[in-house]
Amino acid sequence: MIEELLFFYFSPPATSLLSFLFPSLIFFQTFPVTFTPKNILKENESTLLRRTTDIAKLSESQIIALAKKKKRYFGVLYDRYFDQIFCFVFKRLGGNEEVAGDLTQQTFIKAMAHLDKYEDRGLPFTSWLYRIAQNEVSMFFRQQKKSYSVSIDEGRLMDMAGEANLSNHMSMEDQERLIEAINGLKQEHQDLIELRFFQELSFKEIAEIYDITEANAKMRTYRILEKIGKMWGDNS
Repeated sequence: MIEELLFFYFSPPATSLLSFLFPSLIFFQTFPVTFTPKNILKENESTLLRRTTDIAKLSESQIIALAKKKKRYFGVLYDRYFDQIFCFVFKRLGGNEEVAGDLTQQTFIKAMAHLDKYEDRGLPFTSWLYRIAQNEVSMFFRQQKKSYSVSIDEGRLMDMAGEANLSNHMSMEDQERLIEAINGLKQEHQDLIELRFFQELSFKEIAEIYDITEANAKMRTYRILEKIGKMWGDNS
């Protein structure tokens, strides 16, 4: 039997709750270690893995296929997308790092538990993760009966202002007023603004998260922008 050396690279998330609960998960690390598949993998999995000396070079769909058969490969998806999902949750919580970490962990635990139900609809795997993360954040809001503000990036704020037919040249005072208007929206409206303009998701990805049509996602977003524009005009 030909033994192939596969190199894995592990990062800080490997010491997380996931690695504690599921010690067999494969993560990336900063130093190379060897792994010999032998009889662990089925023949078709071994053939797939022999085509690369670095599992990180596998496509997203290939890694998902492996993870559906062998849960330990989910660690690769976790390591690849942890920072992206954590950043989204962190912003939604207004910078609460501890809670963001907990909810992000919970997002990936649920994603791994239900991975067999995941269907590739031509969208990034992160769209599915965003949906789970959004549900976790919404559940947290309901349980805590708290509201949080959208995290604002100045450049993207100007992009949003342009879409709302507001001036692209705003003083700091005008920007603060616009931020107040956004933070004064209902939570679900803030979520859409956050996803579209500050997470820069496409309408197709937003539709996947909310399980609605792309046209519906676009219509909802522009209705919110119209509302912001009206609020802006009323306060001018």
